[in-house]
Amino acid sequence: MQNKAAGIDRLFDEGGDLSEDLDFTRARRPNLKPRRVNVDFPEWMVKSLDARAAYFGITRLALIKIWAAERLE
Repeated sequence: MQNKAAGIDRLFDEGGDLSEDLDFTRARRPNLKPRRVNVDFPEWMVKSLDARAAYFGITRLALIKIWAAERLE
């Protein structure tokens, strides 16, 4: 088993495709279960968010998620 692990490590380090060695049916993403949160923003802020989201070509919700994740890192 150690030999296979070393081969996978080497393949990863070289930027190779690991998908053949992974079992995606058993993959989990802990602590990523979505939870709904309601936030009220003043109208000026919503307009500003919409303008910035349009500039980037994304939705207002996507922009809020990106900015929140950046601040929490």
